[in-house]
Amino acid sequence: MASNPRNGRPYRRLVAAVKALGAPCARCGHNIDPALNARHPLSFTLDHVVPLSRGGDLLDPANARSMHRRCNSARGNRMGPQPLKTTRRW
Repeated sequence: MASNPRNGRPYRRLVAAVKALGAPCARCGHNIDPALNARHPLSFTLDHVVPLSRGGDLLDPANARSMHRRCNSARGNRMGPQPLKTTRRW
């Protein structure tokens, strides 16, 4: 049985390195609080520029960026620029 590569040391090292940069969310541009619980919608997650389902490399630092959990889930496996959601009240 093959193990999950996201549980390995190289992947955890990449996540820690990207999180240590303290970069804002790549989708919404707001800061990410590193102290939040991992299940919180505004917590840090590692996003892949080229989604893994479309051939992106799991461990390539050039393919990794920081995102909020909510923003990463909303992005899904789409590629390219995406317009930010706005309301009519803005």
